[in-house]
Amino acid sequence: MARRPPPLLLDAAAMAMALLDVWAHWDITEPLRMAFGLAAAVALLLRRRQPLLTFLLTLPAVLLSDAVFACLAALYTLASFSRPRTLLVLGALAFTFADTTSLPSGALDLTRTSTVISLGYSAATAAAAVFLGQLVQTRRALSLRLTEISEAHDHQELLTAQAALAKERAQLAREMHDVVSHQVSLIAVHAGALQVGTADPDTKEAAATIRRLSVQTLDELRHMVGVLRASGGRPTELTPQPVLTDIQRLADNCGLRTELKMDLPGGLPPTVQRAVYRTVQEALTNTRKHAPGATARIDLLHVNGAVHVKVTNTAPTQPALPLPGAHHGLIGLRQRAELLGGTLASGPTDDGGYEVRAVLPAEVTD
Repeated sequence: MARRPPPLLLDAAAMAMALLDVWAHWDITEPLRMAFGLAAAVALLLRRRQPLLTFLLTLPAVLLSDAVFACLAALYTLASFSRPRTLLVLGALAFTFADTTSLPSGALDLTRTSTVISLGYSAATAAAAVFLGQLVQTRRALSLRLTEISEAHDHQELLTAQAALAKERAQLAREMHDVVSHQVSLIAVHAGALQVGTADPDTKEAAATIRRLSVQTLDELRHMVGVLRASGGRPTELTPQPVLTDIQRLADNCGLRTELKMDLPGGLPPTVQRAVYRTVQEALTNTRKHAPGATARIDLLHVNGAVHVKVTNTAPTQPALPLPGAHHGLIGLRQRAELLGGTLASGPTDDGGYEVRAVLPAEVTD
């Protein structure tokens, strides 16, 4: 779509055409008429801000001289910005009368054929300017209406997409509540029964850990279901995000023998604290899944403006059970570290264990 020229350029072009019209009818012996013609050309600079005043200022030039372009341009502008039809009809009649009548000789003999023809020609010229102005006004209104319709259509599509998303979230919430929560509840119930019914201390401790973790998982699931069901309503406050002080509790309740060494200053950014917590959490989860019977060591240090996270586990002492997994945990941790400007690496150790290392730039704030 071609760009419309700037309004100032259009006004300058209209004034130039009006001056050219005055020059074409220039008569040095009639300075008053030429002065009115020049004044009408200059008055076109006001046509957008004061269209009616501009038309009235250009009308004397038609009455006193043959320079009519400025008045026609003003009449066109008046028609493109004004809606009252009566005003436009009066403007067209005023131009017709001024163009047909020539002062100081103001006689208008309608019995002469030439006068009627001149009157019809002037009226047709004025009507053309009015119709063109009205066409431009209608086109402008139509363009605005189409813009409003397009915006309304985009808004409706957005609402439709949000409704579909809300429906999917509600369905997901039902599935989580009916399937996942039910299965985790059964795990907690069976773990509690095993804890009560066994006499072996190790089995009792393992059953207690399973039951505790199942209860925590149920709490998180219930909150997630609440968040999903609240989609489209008022904002739902999320569970408080983990911080460094929660790492000790994480290590104690992970179901592994762990050794934690944490030497981190206060005032680390919340995003870094969450990244550290999630890195330790994922590493311990992987150890519990893939290295049964192993012990884990957690080292958290702040050196040279960066937090160094290292979680190392020993070789497993029991065969690992095949557990389902999407293998996205370490990938997600690596992406989180890269977003913070850090790095994450992982791999087996020489003694058959596994190690996860992360370096996260972090400036300490007071």
